[in-house]
Amino acid sequence: MSFRENLKDELAYQDITVKELSFKTGINKRTLDNYLRENESQPTIENAVKIAKALGVSAEYLATGEQTTKLSDNSSTQPSLDLKLCKKYYSTIQKLNEMPDNTKKILCKLISEWKEK
Repeated sequence: MSFRENLKDELAYQDITVKELSFKTGINKRTLDNYLRENESQPTIENAVKIAKALGVSAEYLATGEQTTKLSDNSSTQPSLDLKLCKKYYSTIQKLNEMPDNTKKILCKLISEWKEK
């Protein structure tokens, strides 16, 4: 995926408008709009880093859609999460989280049993 697509996805995922991103980064809204248009300009490294910091992701992730560098020293103690996978199922996870606890337990058990087959 391209920077444009990854930026669009991240803005949608975080429910952030271009105007809000402009405020957070200090980058002109028109400039950000150009990054989001098909066949338009690519950001400078400086702007890509500002955008990434404002969104809480790496510039590498925005450029490639993948995170290959280690983000923190305690990452070895935490399970590795596939960011794209988390985003793909975000709305499903939200719905699951809103369900009563007994329903969550049943669904989780069902998924575990399906996984084993």
